Amino acid sequence: MGRRSKPLLEQVRIEDIAAEGKAIGRVDNKVVFVPFAIPGDVVDIQVTNNRKNFMEGHVVKWHTYAPNRIEPFCSHFGLCGGCKWQNLPYAEQLRYKQKQVADQLKRIGKLTLPEVSPIIGSKNTTHYRNKLEFTFSESRWLTREEIEHLGEIEQHPALGYHIPGRFDKVFDVSTCYLQPEPSNSIRLAIRDYAIRHGIAFLNLYTKQGLLRNLIIRTATSGEVMVIVSVTRYNNEVMGLLEYVRDNFPQVTSLMYVENSKQNETISDLEVQLFAGKDHIIEAMEDLKFRVGPKSFYQTNSEQALVLYRVATDFAQLTGNELVYDLYTGTGTIANFVARKAKRVIGIEYVPEAIDDARVNSALNGITNTVFFAGDIKNVLSEKFMNDEGKPDVVILDPPRAGIHPDVAKALISALPARIVYVSCNPATQARDIALMAEHYNVTRIQPVDMFPHTHHVENVVLLEKR
Repeated sequence: MGRRSKPLLEQVRIEDIAAEGKAIGRVDNKVVFVPFAIPGDVVDIQVTNNRKNFMEGHVVKWHTYAPNRIEPFCSHFGLCGGCKWQNLPYAEQLRYKQKQVADQLKRIGKLTLPEVSPIIGSKNTTHYRNKLEFTFSESRWLTREEIEHLGEIEQHPALGYHIPGRFDKVFDVSTCYLQPEPSNSIRLAIRDYAIRHGIAFLNLYTKQGLLRNLIIRTATSGEVMVIVSVTRYNNEVMGLLEYVRDNFPQVTSLMYVENSKQNETISDLEVQLFAGKDHIIEAMEDLKFRVGPKSFYQTNSEQALVLYRVATDFAQLTGNELVYDLYTGTGTIANFVARKAKRVIGIEYVPEAIDDARVNSALNGITNTVFFAGDIKNVLSEKFMNDEGKPDVVILDPPRAGIHPDVAKALISALPARIVYVSCNPATQARDIALMAEHYNVTRIQPVDMFPHTHHVENVVLLEKR
C-alpha cells in the first residue's frame, strides 16, 4: 500500500482499545485505529489516513458484532464525538480504563509500582455532567444517510454539538443523556422559540447572525444557570431571555454575554446578569461552593466528592500539616481538606478562580486557607517557601498537559513528606512522576471514573518521600 492510498480493508477483526479510546485492528502487521467499534467486532474499514506506521479509518460495514456488544442508548451515537463507548458494557469500560492507567504509568514513567487499586466506577453512567455547552448554527449538519435516502431535505437551524474535528459543522441534538433535566427542555425550548421568532443563528463561516452558544450548568442543590452567548444584545435577545425566565422557574441564574470575536471562548468577556443570581451553589458534604459563569468545577459533581475523598485519604492529614494545593482552581480541594490541616495554601494561575476560592472559604467559615494567583512555576520560588513555610504535603491537580518541569524541581527542592497527584491524563502524570522518582516512591494508585462511556479517566497517585 502506498502512503497516499486509502484502501478499503475488509473483514478486519477488532482486537483491542487504544489509550485514546479508538478501537484497534491489524492488517499486514500494521495497526489501524477506528472509532465506534469494540473488541470482537469484524468490520470493513475505509481508510482515511494512511501513515507509515499506522492507519486511521471508519467502519463502513459490520460483518460480526462482538458477543458482549450492547445497544447504544443515544440516537446520535456514531455522529457525536461524546459517549463513544456506549456499545461497550460499563464493566468492560472500567477494565480498559484500569489497564490504561497501569500501562501508561509503566510504559511512560518506567516506574516501580504497587498494585493499582480497582477503579471506582460512577454511580450514575448517564445524566452525570453539571455543565454542557451547545452551539447555534444557521444550518444543521446532514448525515450521509439523510442525503442519500431522502434527497432534498428542508434545511433548518441547529442547536447542538460540533461534528468531531469540524468547527463549521453542528448537528441538531434531540436528546442528550449527559445532563439531568431541565437541560434538554431548556435547550429545545430556546431553539424552537428562536426559530419561531426568526432570530438569526450564527453562520459559522461568515460569523453573521445573533445567537452563538448556550451554556447550561446544573448543581446538586437543584439550582440551574443558563448563559446565552450572542454577537450583540438587542430586543430579540431580551425577548428570548424573558421567555426563558417566564417559562423555566428552575433557572436561578439567567445570564448573557456579548461575543463579537472569531472564537467561542468567553473567559475574557464580561458576563451580564439578566435575572436571578450571578452564581449557583454546589454542595459537597457539608461544604458549599459558589460557581460563577466562568468558574471551573469538576463536571461530575458526585464523582468529584469520591475523587476528593481519595485525595484526602492519600494525604493522611493529622491537623498539623502545612498543605500546598497546586492548580487549586476555585479552591475546592483546598477547602475540602482545610478542616484536617493546620493551614492550606492554594495556588492557581487564573485570578478570577482565586477570587472564587477566597469566596468559597468565606462562605464556609474556613479561616486557615490562603490563596495566591500566578504562574505556579514562578510563584513556587525558594523565597515564597521561606516566607510561607515549606509544605508537609502537596496536592496537585493540573490540567491535561501536566506540570512544568520547573514545578517538579521546586517540589524536589521542598521535599514534602507526601505528594498527592490527581490527574485527568495518566500519560502526563506518568511523565511528571518520573521527574521526581529519584526522591519519591509510588505507594498507592487509585483510578476514578468521572466520565462513563468515554476513554477519559482520573487517577490519584500517592508519592512518599524515600
